[in-house]
Amino acid sequence: MHRSVSWLAGIAAVACVFTFAAPASATSDFARAWKEAYLAGDDVDADFVKTARKAGCYVCHIKGHPKKKEVRNEYGKAIHEFLKKEDFPKDYLKEKPEEAKKKMVEGFKKAGEKKSSDGEKFADKIKAGKLPATDAEL
Repeated sequence: MHRSVSWLAGIAAVACVFTFAAPASATSDFARAWKEAYLAGDDVDADFVKTARKAGCYVCHIKGHPKKKEVRNEYGKAIHEFLKKEDFPKDYLKEKPEEAKKKMVEGFKKAGEKKSSDGEKFADKIKAGKLPATDAEL
């Protein structure tokens, strides 16, 4: 009886680890770095912060698309030119978080120099307090 209780407790502990432990992933780290770069600080417009937080994943992806994780809007495509998930493996993110974040911010800045389909640079739209993509379906 004692062994089965210990065994069940062990299984429960492992299940909790897998249920509640959030694995590091480049995608969530990209989102976190973007938010820190563009939604933090005293000089950021509060309305833009609210709008961007509400948009969430759709800052880079297309709302309502059945393959939302794979399909990017025009801003997401621009970012993807400079940042690839494969270049940010879990070990790298864990061992060199500041270096990884710096590379992410550099990628965001390069993407920001690209132009949206409306002719404006993504960075200029963000500075003006607008979401960068015109095709996010928001």
